[in-house]
Amino acid sequence: MSKIDTSSVLATPHVLSPLPYAENALEPIITAKTLSFHHGKHHKGYVDNLNKLIAGTEYADLALEKVITSTVGKPEKTAFFNNAAQAWNHTFYWNSLKPNGGGEPPAALKQKIEAAFGSVEACKKELASAAVSQFGSGWAWLVLEGAVLKVVKTANADIPMTLGFTPLLTIDVWEHAYYLDYQNRRVDYANAVLDKLINWEFALQNAG
Repeated sequence: MSKIDTSSVLATPHVLSPLPYAENALEPIITAKTLSFHHGKHHKGYVDNLNKLIAGTEYADLALEKVITSTVGKPEKTAFFNNAAQAWNHTFYWNSLKPNGGGEPPAALKQKIEAAFGSVEACKKELASAAVSQFGSGWAWLVLEGAVLKVVKTANADIPMTLGFTPLLTIDVWEHAYYLDYQNRRVDYANAVLDKLINWEFALQNAG
């Protein structure tokens, strides 16, 4: 039996996770055109770049989270971290949204939100403020610090789990997330996502 040359094949390549809904499912808040570019070009680009980078390295067989935690804070591994973290961040972002989202959080999450922020509206206001005030590209997150909910923002590819937080949901504020639909009106995008698309059930799942 002839030996098959597998030297150029990755043992466990990372794959682009499918959207959890149709490309047009978030309209009119986020259009199918934006989702097509954002998922099919930007997210796919991070996954493809990561697979090229890790081929033949000590990271080739690692789970995505392990690549992230193994490369964070290492200047010589910045490209590995950026592409791995952005692949992870985007999958998390897609799941932070859902058609006909927003509204009232589940009771268990609402209780935590009210304990931390006073009200759901106050929580949403803080998330919107984090999204709008993030200078340049980045992310706004609802996270757990221990048992307490808080809002944090991160720049570029940075990710809360490397800072000791448990992420519950996120809003992407890189320009490619909203510019086709909102141009420079990031505040309108953030508020629309929070009012109409945010997936509180996903946040509750992540809160354990």
